[in-house]
Amino acid sequence: MDPKPFSPAELRRYSRHVLLPEIGLTGQEKLRDSAVLLIGAGGLGSPLALYLAAAGVGRLGLVDFDVVDESNLHRQVIHGTSDVGRSKLDSATEKLRDINPHIEIQTFPIRLTSANAMEIFRGFDVVADGTDNFPTRYLSNDACVLLGKPNVHGSIFRFDGQATVFDARHGPCYRCLFPEPPPPGAVPSCAEGGVLGVLPGMIAMIQATETIKIITGIGEPLYGRLLQYDALQMEFHEFRLKADPECCVCGEKPSVTKLIDYQGFCGVPQHGEIAVPELAAFRVKQKLDRGDEFLFLDVREPNEYETAHIDGTRLVPLGELDARLAELTDWKDRPIVVHCLSGARSEKACKLLLERGFSDVTNMTGGIQAWSLTVDASVPRY
Repeated sequence: MDPKPFSPAELRRYSRHVLLPEIGLTGQEKLRDSAVLLIGAGGLGSPLALYLAAAGVGRLGLVDFDVVDESNLHRQVIHGTSDVGRSKLDSATEKLRDINPHIEIQTFPIRLTSANAMEIFRGFDVVADGTDNFPTRYLSNDACVLLGKPNVHGSIFRFDGQATVFDARHGPCYRCLFPEPPPPGAVPSCAEGGVLGVLPGMIAMIQATETIKIITGIGEPLYGRLLQYDALQMEFHEFRLKADPECCVCGEKPSVTKLIDYQGFCGVPQHGEIAVPELAAFRVKQKLDRGDEFLFLDVREPNEYETAHIDGTRLVPLGELDARLAELTDWKDRPIVVHCLSGARSEKACKLLLERGFSDVTNMTGGIQAWSLTVDASVPRY
């Protein structure tokens, strides 16, 4: 059956693509007939979605369950100030329909899990992973391998980014490079470590380019090649990657033949591990107002402390904590409340203190961000 012809409006829109002999009408038809799933509508997903919509990908799927926050706006360019508090999917859908009314947008306002990933992925030709957590990366990789789909990978941190295409039919998968996840807390998220606002745009452009190449069949996709980008030095480095014949999911004798518990695999605390007591920010404020005696410990970095801090806290950065435990000896059997930016580093600090014999350690949930939102709005959020 002959493909449906483009309307005059579509031909005008895509004319610069059609003029390229490598794409032409045939390539543009392939884009129109394709379906791409974007995991995340954040830093990477935002520019990626914008450019794939503009390029004429016929159906875009978006998976995200978060809402727009002010701290997103310096890099998540699909969202604006008026979108703060809205669902990211609602915000993104509105912008994408304005950019290209000829495409279909399918949203999944849910957390991606082992229970739903296969069903969702099955309806798409290409998966583009823009997530910032290891359980979802391993989940996406395994689902793509099991379904035989390309996984256009991107990741960012501070001033560095990387991109590649994982496709077990043409080269290695994510597990070939990283058979085991790093220890929990070893790699800070962008919310904890920061990220240059323009960096996701650069990496997402590479992901968008690779996605278009895969769909249209032009050029040489990044199969078996990892492209690393250093924004501070403005340098790109390419690394050749090889498939691991002993890989547990794409190797010759795979042991992973269905999706597993990725939270447990990546070390998300399970039953039997050290349980860290938690206290909401407003409860900590109540303790202060009552005059309760406790050490209020801040484990962020000095530059963060200069940006915003809570009066009366003591700064000992997480990376220095183990070496400076002698400074805290007086509090070994007395109450300590620990906080960071959002709660992840302080939880790790609490576990360290408990392992070292400190008996009364509590994590302030939500960190200084929660303090600013629920206790004292004059403390800047960043």
